[in-house]
Amino acid sequence: MKALLLTAMQSGTGKTMLACALMAAFRKRGLRVAPFKAGPDYIDPMYHTAAAGLPGRNLDLYLQGENAVRQNFHRTDADLALVEGAMGYYDGIGGTTDASAWELAGCLSLPAILALRPQGSGVTLAAQVLGMMRFREESCLNGILLTMCSERTYHYLQPILERECGLPVLGYLPVLEEAKIKSRHLGLRTAQEEKDLAGRIGRIAACLEETANLEKLLELSAEIKPEKPVPALQGDCRIAVARDEAFCFCYEDGLDALRRAGAEIVFFSPLRDERLPEKVNGLYLCGGYPELHAERLSRNTGMKNAVRAAVLAGMPTAAECGGLLYLQETLEDPAGKAFPMCGAIPGRGIRTDRLQRFGYLTLRAEEDSLLFRRGERIPAHEFHYWDSTAGGTALWAEKADGRSWRCAYAGENLYAGFPHLHFGGELPLAERFVEAAQSFAGRQKTRTARAIRSCTESES
Repeated sequence: MKALLLTAMQSGTGKTMLACALMAAFRKRGLRVAPFKAGPDYIDPMYHTAAAGLPGRNLDLYLQGENAVRQNFHRTDADLALVEGAMGYYDGIGGTTDASAWELAGCLSLPAILALRPQGSGVTLAAQVLGMMRFREESCLNGILLTMCSERTYHYLQPILERECGLPVLGYLPVLEEAKIKSRHLGLRTAQEEKDLAGRIGRIAACLEETANLEKLLELSAEIKPEKPVPALQGDCRIAVARDEAFCFCYEDGLDALRRAGAEIVFFSPLRDERLPEKVNGLYLCGGYPELHAERLSRNTGMKNAVRAAVLAGMPTAAECGGLLYLQETLEDPAGKAFPMCGAIPGRGIRTDRLQRFGYLTLRAEEDSLLFRRGERIPAHEFHYWDSTAGGTALWAEKADGRSWRCAYAGENLYAGFPHLHFGGELPLAERFVEAAQSFAGRQKTRTARAIRSCTESES
Protein backbone atom coordinates (compact mmCIF):
# COMPACT_ATOMS: atom_id res chain seq x y z
CA MET A 1 0.00 0.00 0.00
CA LYS A 2 1.22 3.49 -0.83
CA ALA A 3 0.67 6.37 1.59
CA LEU A 4 1.23 10.10 1.92
CA LEU A 5 0.13 13.03 4.05
CA LEU A 6 -1.24 16.36 2.81
CA THR A 7 -0.48 19.31 5.08
CA ALA A 8 -0.37 23.12 5.09
CA MET A 9 1.13 26.11 6.91
CA GLN A 10 -2.25 27.04 8.38
CA SER A 11 -5.98 26.47 8.11
CA GLY A 12 -7.86 28.10 5.25
CA THR A 13 -5.64 26.91 2.41
CA GLY A 14 -8.31 24.78 0.72
CA LYS A 15 -6.60 21.64 1.99
CA THR A 16 -9.77 19.61 2.60
CA MET A 17 -11.19 20.00 -0.89
CA LEU A 18 -7.73 19.44 -2.37
CA ALA A 19 -7.51 16.19 -0.40
CA CYS A 20 -10.98 15.19 -1.61
CA ALA A 21 -10.05 15.98 -5.22
CA LEU A 22 -6.90 13.86 -4.94
CA MET A 23 -8.89 10.98 -3.47
CA ALA A 24 -11.46 11.18 -6.26
CA ALA A 25 -8.81 11.48 -8.97
CA PHE A 26 -6.90 8.42 -7.75
CA ARG A 27 -10.17 6.54 -7.30
CA LYS A 28 -11.05 7.35 -10.91
CA ARG A 29 -7.79 5.67 -11.90
CA GLY A 30 -8.97 2.47 -10.30
CA LEU A 31 -7.16 2.79 -6.97
CA ARG A 32 -8.81 1.86 -3.70
CA VAL A 33 -8.17 4.97 -1.61
CA ALA A 34 -8.37 4.89 2.19
CA PRO A 35 -8.99 8.40 3.60
CA PHE A 36 -7.68 9.60 6.95
CA LYS A 37 -7.78 12.83 8.96
CA ALA A 38 -5.11 13.78 11.47
CA GLY A 39 -6.57 14.91 14.78
CA PRO A 40 -10.08 14.86 16.26
CA ASP A 41 -12.07 16.49 13.43
CA TYR A 42 -15.44 14.84 12.68
CA ILE A 43 -16.55 16.80 9.62
CA ASP A 44 -13.61 16.47 7.23
CA PRO A 45 -13.84 12.64 7.25
CA MET A 46 -17.44 12.99 6.01
CA TYR A 47 -16.12 14.79 2.94
CA HIS A 48 -13.37 12.19 2.56
CA THR A 49 -15.98 9.43 2.59
CA ALA A 50 -17.90 11.12 -0.21
CA ALA A 51 -14.72 11.48 -2.27
CA ALA A 52 -13.07 8.10 -1.69
CA GLY A 53 -16.12 5.86 -1.38
CA LEU A 54 -14.62 4.33 1.79
CA PRO A 55 -15.25 5.43 5.38
CA GLY A 56 -13.09 8.34 6.50
CA ARG A 57 -11.11 7.54 9.65
CA ASN A 58 -9.06 9.56 12.14
CA LEU A 59 -5.46 9.22 13.27
CA ASP A 60 -5.12 11.06 16.57
CA LEU A 61 -1.91 10.65 18.56
CA TYR A 62 -3.44 12.27 21.64
CA LEU A 63 -6.78 10.47 21.78
CA GLN A 64 -5.54 7.10 20.53
CA GLY A 65 -1.85 6.99 21.40
CA GLU A 66 1.00 5.93 19.10
CA ASN A 67 0.43 2.18 19.31
CA ALA A 68 -3.27 2.40 18.47
CA VAL A 69 -2.59 4.87 15.64
CA ARG A 70 -0.03 2.52 14.10
CA GLN A 71 -2.30 -0.49 14.49
CA ASN A 72 -5.32 1.25 12.99
CA PHE A 73 -3.29 2.63 10.09
CA HIS A 74 -1.55 -0.63 9.26
CA ARG A 75 -4.84 -2.52 9.23
CA THR A 76 -5.83 -0.49 6.17
CA ASP A 77 -6.90 -2.50 3.15
CA ALA A 78 -6.28 -0.16 0.20
CA ASP A 79 -3.95 0.72 -2.66
CA LEU A 80 -3.36 4.21 -1.33
CA ALA A 81 -3.80 5.80 2.09
CA LEU A 82 -4.18 9.58 1.92
CA VAL A 83 -3.98 11.46 5.23
CA GLU A 84 -5.11 15.06 5.58
CA GLY A 85 -3.32 16.97 8.31
CA ALA A 86 -4.95 19.38 10.75
CA MET A 87 -4.25 23.11 11.18
CA GLY A 88 -0.62 24.03 10.49
CA TYR A 89 1.91 21.25 9.98
CA TYR A 90 3.74 21.72 13.30
CA ASP A 91 0.75 22.86 15.38
CA GLY A 92 0.18 20.51 18.30
CA ILE A 93 -1.04 20.59 21.87
CA GLY A 94 -0.52 23.67 24.02
CA GLY A 95 1.91 25.47 21.74
CA THR A 96 4.06 22.38 21.09
CA THR A 97 4.44 19.92 18.21
CA ASP A 98 2.90 17.10 20.27
CA ALA A 99 0.17 15.28 18.29
CA SER A 100 0.77 17.54 15.29
CA ALA A 101 0.56 16.47 11.66
CA TRP A 102 4.37 16.59 11.62
CA GLU A 103 4.59 14.17 14.54
CA LEU A 104 2.07 11.89 12.82
CA ALA A 105 4.14 11.89 9.62
CA GLY A 106 7.18 10.84 11.64
CA CYS A 107 5.27 8.20 13.57
CA LEU A 108 3.99 6.53 10.40
CA SER A 109 7.00 7.34 8.15
CA LEU A 110 4.81 9.30 5.74
CA PRO A 111 6.09 11.75 3.13
CA ALA A 112 4.29 15.08 3.49
CA ILE A 113 3.05 17.23 0.60
CA LEU A 114 2.68 20.91 1.47
CA ALA A 115 -0.53 22.56 0.22
CA LEU A 116 0.64 26.12 -0.27
CA ARG A 117 -1.60 29.10 -0.96
CA PRO A 118 0.28 31.98 -2.66
CA GLN A 119 -0.71 35.32 -1.18
CA GLY A 120 1.17 38.09 -2.96
CA SER A 121 4.72 36.85 -2.50
CA GLY A 122 7.35 35.07 -4.58
CA VAL A 123 10.85 34.53 -3.20
CA THR A 124 9.50 35.32 0.27
CA LEU A 125 7.20 32.33 -0.11
CA ALA A 126 10.27 30.19 -0.74
CA ALA A 127 11.80 31.56 2.47
CA GLN A 128 8.71 30.45 4.39
CA VAL A 129 8.90 26.97 2.89
CA LEU A 130 12.60 26.75 3.77
CA GLY A 131 11.67 27.69 7.32
CA MET A 132 9.18 24.82 7.36
CA MET A 133 11.83 22.42 6.05
CA ARG A 134 14.50 23.46 8.54
CA PHE A 135 12.29 23.93 11.62
CA ARG A 136 12.90 20.29 12.55
CA GLU A 137 15.79 18.06 11.50
CA GLU A 138 13.46 15.58 9.80
CA SER A 139 10.66 17.62 8.26
CA CYS A 140 9.27 14.76 6.10
CA LEU A 141 8.32 17.41 3.49
CA ASN A 142 8.68 15.93 0.01
CA GLY A 143 6.73 18.18 -2.35
CA ILE A 144 4.46 21.17 -2.87
CA LEU A 145 0.98 21.62 -4.34
CA LEU A 146 -0.26 25.18 -4.86
CA THR A 147 -3.87 25.97 -3.99
CA MET A 148 -6.18 28.82 -5.00
CA CYS A 149 -3.60 29.65 -7.62
CA SER A 150 -3.88 30.85 -11.21
CA GLU A 151 -1.99 29.17 -14.04
CA ARG A 152 0.12 32.28 -14.52
CA THR A 153 1.09 32.42 -10.82
CA TYR A 154 1.91 28.72 -10.86
CA HIS A 155 4.31 29.09 -13.79
CA TYR A 156 5.91 32.06 -12.04
CA LEU A 157 6.33 30.35 -8.66
CA GLN A 158 7.28 26.83 -9.71
CA PRO A 159 10.89 27.58 -10.77
CA ILE A 160 11.43 29.89 -7.80
CA LEU A 161 10.26 27.33 -5.23
CA GLU A 162 12.12 24.45 -6.84
CA ARG A 163 15.36 26.47 -7.14
CA GLU A 164 15.29 27.88 -3.62
CA CYS A 165 13.78 24.95 -1.72
CA GLY A 166 14.77 21.87 -3.69
CA LEU A 167 11.23 20.44 -3.46
CA PRO A 168 9.24 19.50 -6.56
CA VAL A 169 6.18 21.66 -7.22
CA LEU A 170 3.66 19.06 -8.34
CA GLY A 171 0.94 21.29 -9.76
CA TYR A 172 -1.80 23.61 -8.65
CA LEU A 173 -5.53 23.85 -8.00
CA PRO A 174 -7.12 27.07 -9.28
CA VAL A 175 -9.82 29.04 -7.51
CA LEU A 176 -13.04 27.10 -8.17
CA GLU A 177 -16.58 27.89 -7.09
CA GLU A 178 -17.17 24.16 -6.54
CA ALA A 179 -14.45 24.09 -3.88
CA LYS A 180 -16.16 26.61 -1.59
CA ILE A 181 -17.85 25.16 1.49
CA LYS A 182 -20.01 27.14 3.89
CA SER A 183 -19.25 27.11 7.61
CA ARG A 184 -21.20 27.32 10.85
CA HIS A 185 -20.42 27.46 14.55
CA LEU A 186 -18.55 24.12 14.67
CA GLY A 187 -16.72 24.49 11.36
CA LEU A 188 -17.70 23.36 7.88
CA ARG A 189 -21.24 22.30 7.14
CA THR A 190 -21.56 18.52 7.13
CA ALA A 191 -21.13 16.67 3.84
CA GLN A 192 -24.77 15.58 3.70
CA GLU A 193 -25.85 19.23 3.74
CA GLU A 194 -23.84 20.10 0.63
CA LYS A 195 -25.81 19.84 -2.63
CA ASP A 196 -24.32 17.69 -5.40
CA LEU A 197 -21.18 17.11 -3.34
CA ALA A 198 -20.06 14.05 -5.31
CA GLY A 199 -20.50 15.93 -8.60
CA ARG A 200 -18.60 18.95 -7.28
CA ILE A 201 -15.71 16.82 -6.05
CA GLY A 202 -15.67 15.04 -9.40
CA ARG A 203 -15.37 18.33 -11.27
CA ILE A 204 -12.57 19.52 -9.00
CA ALA A 205 -10.78 16.19 -9.46
CA ALA A 206 -11.12 16.49 -13.25
CA CYS A 207 -9.50 19.91 -13.08
CA LEU A 208 -6.71 18.58 -10.86
CA GLU A 209 -5.99 15.81 -13.35
CA GLU A 210 -5.10 18.55 -15.83
CA THR A 211 -3.09 20.74 -13.47
CA ALA A 212 -1.25 18.33 -11.13
CA ASN A 213 1.30 15.55 -11.60
CA LEU A 214 -0.55 12.62 -10.05
CA GLU A 215 2.05 10.09 -11.21
CA LYS A 216 4.78 11.97 -9.37
CA LEU A 217 2.64 12.07 -6.23
CA LEU A 218 2.37 8.29 -6.33
CA GLU A 219 6.13 8.00 -6.86
CA LEU A 220 6.74 10.11 -3.77
CA SER A 221 4.35 8.02 -1.64
CA ALA A 222 5.74 5.65 0.96
CA GLU A 223 5.34 1.88 0.70
CA ILE A 224 3.46 0.63 3.75
CA LYS A 225 3.18 -3.05 4.61
CA PRO A 226 -0.35 -3.70 5.84
CA GLU A 227 -1.06 -6.03 8.73
CA LYS A 228 -3.71 -8.70 8.97
CA PRO A 229 -6.92 -7.33 10.50
CA VAL A 230 -7.70 -8.38 14.05
CA PRO A 231 -10.71 -10.73 14.00
CA ALA A 232 -13.76 -9.51 15.90
CA LEU A 233 -14.77 -11.37 19.03
CA GLN A 234 -17.99 -13.29 18.92
CA GLY A 235 -20.38 -11.47 21.20
CA ASP A 236 -24.07 -11.54 21.92
CA CYS A 237 -24.79 -7.84 22.38
CA ARG A 238 -26.14 -5.14 20.08
CA ILE A 239 -25.27 -1.49 20.60
CA ALA A 240 -27.66 1.09 19.14
CA VAL A 241 -25.72 4.05 17.68
CA ALA A 242 -27.51 7.32 16.86
CA ARG A 243 -26.77 8.43 13.30
CA ASP A 244 -28.61 11.19 11.42
CA GLU A 245 -28.34 14.93 10.82
CA ALA A 246 -28.56 15.68 14.54
CA PHE A 247 -26.08 13.00 15.68
CA CYS A 248 -23.20 12.60 13.27
CA PHE A 249 -19.96 13.12 15.23
CA CYS A 250 -18.74 9.56 15.58
CA TYR A 251 -15.32 8.03 14.89
CA GLU A 252 -15.51 5.16 12.40
CA ASP A 253 -12.45 3.56 13.98
CA GLY A 254 -14.17 3.83 17.37
CA LEU A 255 -17.05 1.78 15.96
CA ASP A 256 -14.48 -0.67 14.59
CA ALA A 257 -13.12 -1.06 18.13
CA LEU A 258 -16.60 -1.84 19.47
CA ARG A 259 -17.07 -4.45 16.73
CA ARG A 260 -13.69 -6.04 17.50
CA ALA A 261 -14.73 -6.22 21.16
CA GLY A 262 -17.79 -8.27 20.17
CA ALA A 263 -20.60 -5.78 19.57
CA GLU A 264 -23.01 -5.68 16.68
CA ILE A 265 -23.56 -2.03 15.72
CA VAL A 266 -27.15 -1.07 14.87
CA PHE A 267 -27.79 2.48 13.64
CA PHE A 268 -30.96 4.41 14.39
CA SER A 269 -32.27 7.95 13.98
CA PRO A 270 -33.59 9.93 16.98
CA LEU A 271 -35.14 12.26 14.41
CA ARG A 272 -37.11 9.69 12.40
CA ASP A 273 -37.43 6.39 14.27
CA GLU A 274 -40.18 6.07 16.86
CA ARG A 275 -38.39 3.47 18.98
CA LEU A 276 -34.97 1.96 19.55
CA PRO A 277 -33.89 -1.02 17.42
CA GLU A 278 -34.99 -4.41 18.70
CA LYS A 279 -32.93 -6.45 21.13
CA VAL A 280 -30.30 -3.78 21.83
CA ASN A 281 -28.25 -3.94 25.01
CA GLY A 282 -26.25 -0.72 24.78
CA LEU A 283 -26.84 2.85 23.64
CA TYR A 284 -24.36 5.29 22.10
CA LEU A 285 -25.52 8.89 21.58
CA CYS A 286 -22.68 10.68 19.84
CA GLY A 287 -22.31 14.41 19.30
CA GLY A 288 -23.56 16.51 16.43
CA TYR A 289 -26.09 19.30 16.02
CA PRO A 290 -29.16 18.43 18.12
CA GLU A 291 -29.65 22.16 18.78
CA LEU A 292 -30.39 22.71 15.08
CA HIS A 293 -33.08 20.02 15.20
CA ALA A 294 -34.43 20.59 18.72
CA GLU A 295 -38.08 20.95 17.68
CA ARG A 296 -38.08 17.75 15.57
CA LEU A 297 -36.31 15.81 18.30
CA SER A 298 -38.83 17.09 20.84
CA ARG A 299 -41.81 16.12 18.68
CA ASN A 300 -40.59 12.52 18.44
CA THR A 301 -42.01 11.54 21.82
CA GLY A 302 -41.86 7.83 21.05
CA MET A 303 -38.07 7.89 20.71
CA LYS A 304 -37.60 10.24 23.66
CA ASN A 305 -39.62 7.92 25.89
CA ALA A 306 -37.75 4.85 24.61
CA VAL A 307 -34.35 6.40 25.29
CA ARG A 308 -35.41 7.64 28.72
CA ALA A 309 -36.77 4.23 29.65
CA ALA A 310 -33.60 2.48 28.46
CA VAL A 311 -31.31 4.77 30.48
CA LEU A 312 -33.44 4.53 33.62
CA ALA A 313 -33.57 0.74 33.23
CA GLY A 314 -29.79 0.64 33.43
CA MET A 315 -28.95 0.01 29.78
CA PRO A 316 -25.23 0.89 29.36
CA THR A 317 -25.22 4.31 27.71
CA ALA A 318 -22.50 6.61 26.42
CA ALA A 319 -23.64 10.14 25.50
CA GLU A 320 -21.12 12.70 24.26
CA CYS A 321 -21.76 16.43 23.93
CA GLY A 322 -24.93 16.55 21.79
CA GLY A 323 -25.89 13.19 23.29
CA LEU A 324 -25.71 14.74 26.77
CA LEU A 325 -27.96 17.61 25.66
CA TYR A 326 -30.49 15.13 24.24
CA LEU A 327 -30.64 13.15 27.49
CA GLN A 328 -31.33 16.25 29.59
CA GLU A 329 -34.63 17.98 30.29
CA THR A 330 -34.77 20.75 27.66
CA LEU A 331 -32.68 22.10 24.79
CA GLU A 332 -32.69 25.57 23.27
CA ASP A 333 -32.62 26.01 19.51
CA PRO A 334 -30.58 28.79 17.81
CA ALA A 335 -33.45 31.23 18.42
CA GLY A 336 -33.34 30.54 22.16
CA LYS A 337 -36.61 28.60 22.33
CA ALA A 338 -36.48 25.62 24.72
CA PHE A 339 -37.91 22.22 23.76
CA PRO A 340 -38.44 19.18 26.00
CA MET A 341 -35.88 16.40 25.55
CA CYS A 342 -35.58 12.92 27.10
CA GLY A 343 -35.38 13.96 30.76
CA ALA A 344 -33.23 10.95 31.68
CA ILE A 345 -30.76 13.17 33.56
CA PRO A 346 -31.11 16.69 35.01
CA GLY A 347 -30.10 19.87 33.24
CA ARG A 348 -31.12 22.28 30.49
CA GLY A 349 -29.18 22.77 27.26
CA ILE A 350 -28.71 26.49 26.68
CA ARG A 351 -27.55 28.55 23.70
CA THR A 352 -24.47 30.74 24.14
CA ASP A 353 -22.89 33.31 21.86
CA ARG A 354 -19.32 32.02 22.03
CA LEU A 355 -17.22 28.88 22.01
CA GLN A 356 -17.42 27.38 25.49
CA ARG A 357 -14.52 24.94 25.59
CA PHE A 358 -12.22 23.88 22.82
CA GLY A 359 -9.44 21.36 22.30
CA TYR A 360 -7.77 18.45 24.00
CA LEU A 361 -8.11 17.75 27.69
CA THR A 362 -7.57 14.94 30.18
CA LEU A 363 -10.32 13.43 32.30
CA ARG A 364 -9.46 12.09 35.72
CA ALA A 365 -11.68 9.40 37.22
CA GLU A 366 -12.15 9.36 40.98
CA GLU A 367 -14.40 6.28 41.07
CA ASP A 368 -15.04 3.19 38.96
CA SER A 369 -17.80 3.59 36.39
CA LEU A 370 -19.10 2.20 33.10
CA LEU A 371 -16.04 3.25 31.04
CA PHE A 372 -13.44 4.39 33.57
CA ARG A 373 -11.55 3.03 36.55
CA ARG A 374 -10.53 4.96 39.62
CA GLY A 375 -7.30 6.93 39.13
CA GLU A 376 -7.28 6.65 35.34
CA ARG A 377 -6.44 9.62 33.14
CA ILE A 378 -8.50 9.58 29.97
CA PRO A 379 -7.66 11.62 26.84
CA ALA A 380 -10.65 13.53 25.46
CA HIS A 381 -11.57 16.71 23.62
CA GLU A 382 -14.34 19.34 23.61
CA PHE A 383 -15.69 21.75 21.01
CA HIS A 384 -19.13 23.28 21.65
CA TYR A 385 -21.07 26.54 21.74
CA TRP A 386 -24.12 25.21 23.60
CA ASP A 387 -23.76 24.64 27.35
CA SER A 388 -25.75 23.03 30.15
CA THR A 389 -27.09 24.21 33.48
CA ALA A 390 -25.99 20.85 34.92
CA GLY A 391 -23.08 19.32 33.00
CA GLY A 392 -22.22 16.83 35.75
CA THR A 393 -19.51 16.61 38.43
CA ALA A 394 -18.29 12.99 38.32
CA LEU A 395 -14.95 13.65 36.60
CA TRP A 396 -12.15 16.20 36.69
CA ALA A 397 -11.24 17.79 33.35
CA GLU A 398 -7.76 19.25 33.04
CA LYS A 399 -6.16 21.31 30.26
CA ALA A 400 -2.46 21.51 29.44
CA ASP A 401 -2.44 25.18 30.55
CA GLY A 402 -3.50 24.23 34.08
CA ARG A 403 -7.22 25.00 33.88
CA SER A 404 -9.49 22.40 35.45
CA TRP A 405 -13.18 21.88 36.21
CA ARG A 406 -15.63 19.17 37.17
CA CYS A 407 -17.76 17.66 34.44
CA ALA A 408 -19.88 14.73 33.25
CA TYR A 409 -22.08 12.02 34.69
CA ALA A 410 -20.30 8.70 35.23
CA GLY A 411 -22.06 5.79 36.88
CA GLU A 412 -22.19 2.03 36.68
CA ASN A 413 -24.20 2.16 33.46
CA LEU A 414 -23.73 5.71 32.19
CA TYR A 415 -21.25 8.15 30.74
CA ALA A 416 -22.76 11.49 29.72
CA GLY A 417 -20.67 14.61 29.28
CA PHE A 418 -19.40 17.27 26.91
CA PRO A 419 -15.98 15.60 26.45
CA HIS A 420 -15.73 13.39 23.36
CA LEU A 421 -13.96 10.04 23.82
CA HIS A 422 -12.27 7.63 21.42
CA PHE A 423 -13.18 3.95 21.79
CA GLY A 424 -10.19 2.97 19.63
CA GLY A 425 -7.48 4.30 21.95
CA GLU A 426 -5.10 2.58 24.32
CA LEU A 427 -7.54 2.40 27.24
CA PRO A 428 -10.00 -0.51 26.88
CA LEU A 429 -13.10 1.71 26.72
CA ALA A 430 -14.66 -0.36 23.92
CA GLU A 431 -14.11 -3.61 25.79
CA ARG A 432 -15.65 -2.19 28.97
CA PHE A 433 -18.67 -0.85 27.11
CA VAL A 434 -19.25 -4.17 25.34
CA GLU A 435 -18.74 -6.15 28.54
CA ALA A 436 -21.36 -4.02 30.30
CA ALA A 437 -23.76 -4.42 27.35
CA GLN A 438 -23.28 -8.19 27.41
CA SER A 439 -23.96 -8.25 31.15
CA PHE A 440 -27.11 -6.21 30.59
CA ALA A 441 -28.16 -8.64 27.85
CA GLY A 442 -27.75 -11.49 30.30
CA ARG A 443 -29.95 -9.72 32.85
CA GLN A 444 -32.56 -9.12 30.15
CA LYS A 445 -32.61 -12.83 29.26
CA THR A 446 -32.91 -13.75 32.92
CA ARG A 447 -35.86 -11.41 33.42
CA THR A 448 -37.53 -12.72 30.26
CA ALA A 449 -37.03 -16.33 31.36
CA ARG A 450 -38.49 -15.57 34.79
CA ALA A 451 -41.49 -13.86 33.21
CA ILE A 452 -42.11 -16.83 30.92
CA ARG A 453 -41.74 -19.29 33.80
CA SER A 454 -44.09 -17.24 35.96
CA CYS A 455 -46.72 -17.17 33.21
CA THR A 456 -46.36 -20.91 32.64
CA GLU A 457 -46.73 -21.72 36.32
CA SER A 458 -49.79 -19.49 36.70
CA GLU A 459 -51.47 -21.12 33.69
CA SER A 460 -50.85 -24.62 35.06
